[in-house]
Formats: sequence, structure tokens, C-alpha cells
Amino acid sequence: MPNAVVLEQKQQQVAVLKEKLSNAVTGVVVDYKGTNVADDTALRKELRENGVDYFVVKNTILGRAIEGTDLEDMKSVLEGTTAIALSNEDYTAAARILCKFAESHENFKVKTGFLDGKVVDTATIDSLAKLPSKEVLLATVLGAFQAPIAAFARAVQAIVDKGEE
Repeated sequence: MPNAVVLEQKQQQVAVLKEKLSNAVTGVVVDYKGTNVADDTALRKELRENGVDYFVVKNTILGRAIEGTDLEDMKSVLEGTTAIALSNEDYTAAARILCKFAESHENFKVKTGFLDGKVVDTATIDSLAKLPSKEVLLATVLGAFQAPIAAFARAVQAIVDKGEE
């Protein structure tokens, strides 16, 4: 039986993780088995640069943190090595980076994830990974809005140019 200090530390870890999970808009749970230090360091750097919180977590701690929440369905994959990537703002960053990493590292696997507090399967995470970043989507939308205005401006300029001849 663990002593009171250890038990309190674990309860604190569960509380902190529960808070992080509730603040995240998206999360991806992975099996990082077989990842070497250099690759892991590069992965963590890329995730950090994109505002994603990535850390290794004990299965029991994560299991306790999701107990009684909508994320409880994730318990079925909590075995082996487990790490979790959480994003509080960008819906696609964690999925995009981790799925790309998994393609080039055969032992690294995406186990499950969640989106807006609901557990999603790996197919959904793969679809999410294929979406462009928020900045690219905004640029595309802005380009679509500007296209008719730009075409109108060119037509007006053509009329002006034709009148000068």
C-alpha cells in the first residue's frame, strides 16, 4: 500500500492532468515505443513550436483522470507505452505532426484521441491530420473573398484603359 505522500502526489498528478484535458480542444494518445532520443527530441520541439503540450503519462494516471468524463472510452487503449499531445487552440496541429511522425517510424502508433471532449477513432485523427493549418484555411477563405473584388477592379481598369486609347 502506497504511503500518504506518494498517494497525495498521484492524486495531484491526476488533478493536473484532468485540468489539462478539460482545457484542451483536441488530444492525441500515442504509443511511442521504440522512438530514439534524437527523434523524440525533434518531435517534442516541433510540437512545442506549434503550441502542443506533449508528455509521457502513466496509463493508470490517465485512466483516473478520464474516469467519469466523456473521455472514459479511451481506457480501452491504455496499455503499453503512452504519451499524449494536447492542444488548447489548434485542432489540427497535434494530429498533423504525430501522424506524419508515425508514417516514418514504424513502432510509433496513434492509439486514439479526442475532439471537443468526445473520443474519436484513429480514422478521424488521420482525417484531421490531412486538414491544412488554421492559417492556410484562413488564407484560402480570404483569397476566395478577394477574387471577385480583384476581377471587378481589373474589369474597371480595362474599361478605363480602353477609354484612353
